[in-house]
Amino acid sequence: MRIATWNVNSINARLETILRWFEEARPDVACLQEIKCVDEKFPTEAFERLGYNVAVHGQKTYNGVALLAKTPLEDVRRGLPLGPGDDADDHARYIEAVVSGPQPVRVASIYLPNGNPAGTEKYAYKLAWMARLDAHARELLGWEEPFVLAGDYNVIPEPRDAAFPNNWQDDALFQPATRQAFRALKNLGLTEAFLQADGAEGAFTFWDYQAGAWQRNNGIRIDHALLSPQAADLLTGVAIHKHVRAWDKPSDHVPLVVELDA
Repeated sequence: MRIATWNVNSINARLETILRWFEEARPDVACLQEIKCVDEKFPTEAFERLGYNVAVHGQKTYNGVALLAKTPLEDVRRGLPLGPGDDADDHARYIEAVVSGPQPVRVASIYLPNGNPAGTEKYAYKLAWMARLDAHARELLGWEEPFVLAGDYNVIPEPRDAAFPNNWQDDALFQPATRQAFRALKNLGLTEAFLQADGAEGAFTFWDYQAGAWQRNNGIRIDHALLSPQAADLLTGVAIHKHVRAWDKPSDHVPLVVELDA
C-alpha cells in the first residue's frame, strides 16, 4: 500500500498538475492538505474517474483536508477531537478514516497550524492543536492497529531539515517549543517514516515561491508521516517526489510517499 501526503495549495487552482501526478504515481491512498475549498467544490468526479473513493473536510478559501483511496474509506472522522475545556475549532485541518483491504490501515490527513508570528495567539493555537493531536495519538495507540498520521506538520524537526537553519530561528516552524512538541509526539511510540526508511540529509518537501528558493534548493522538510508500531512493522520504503516542484503551476510542497507491506 502506497500512502502519499501532499499539501496541494488549492486543489482547483492546480488540478491539472495534481491529476498529472496521480496518473504518474498512482498512490493507493492520498492525504491532501490545503485544498482551499468547501466540500461541494472539491473536484470529486475527476478523482473518481481515476478510481478513487473520496472523503473531504473542506473550508472556504483556507485550510481543508481530504483523503482519497482506491478501496472504500470506513469510519471517517472529520476534525481533531477537542480536549477538556477546549473551545470549538472551525478550522478544517484533520480527517481520518480506515482504508479497507486485506490489511486495513487507519490513515489521517493533517494540516497542522503554521503558528506565525511566534509569540502570538496564532502560535498558542499551534501548540494547543499539537497537544490535541498528542492526546488523540495516545488514544489511537491504545487500539493497537496500523495507523499513519500524514500531512503538513509545519514543523522543521532538526537543523538538518533546513538548507539554511539560521534563517528560521525566529519562525514558528522552528521554535524550540514546536520541535519539542513534535519530539514528544514521536516519543509516544510513533516512527517517522522518512527517517526510518531513508534519512538522507538535504531531502526537503517545501520550497517557498519567493526569492528563488526552488532554484537555489533553499528548502525545508515539514511534511511527515508518523506510523504506529503496527504500521512501522509494515514499512518497506519512502520517497519524496521532488521533481513535481519543477512542473507548471506547482504547489510549494511536493508529495511524500510511504510504502507499507499491506
